[in-house]
Amino acid sequence: MEYVYAAMLLHKAGKEIDEKSVSEVLTAAGITADAARVKALVASIAEVDIEEAIKAAPAMMAAPAAAAAAPAEEEKTEEEKEEDESKKEEAAMEGLGSLFG
Repeated sequence: MEYVYAAMLLHKAGKEIDEKSVSEVLTAAGITADAARVKALVASIAEVDIEEAIKAAPAMMAAPAAAAAAPAEEEKTEEEKEEDESKKEEAAMEGLGSLFG
């Protein structure tokens, strides 16, 4: 992930994203750069419009987050329903106890 961060930092600074500059950013951050990984990163993002990828990222991240939140809300609702039923049963038992009290 730090390799991608280095490329994004270079992009934000308006610098060219090449093997030398990515390696320099990683080294400055105290990371020993793997030349093969740097080369693979530079080759893979050579044809990518980084600005478009950044603009599309929030939309891509929002969909999985919303999908993950929906089951959690349903679970919570089911738990609340079980609690309500349990409270109703307890109240009914108390009511029966008062009849024989």
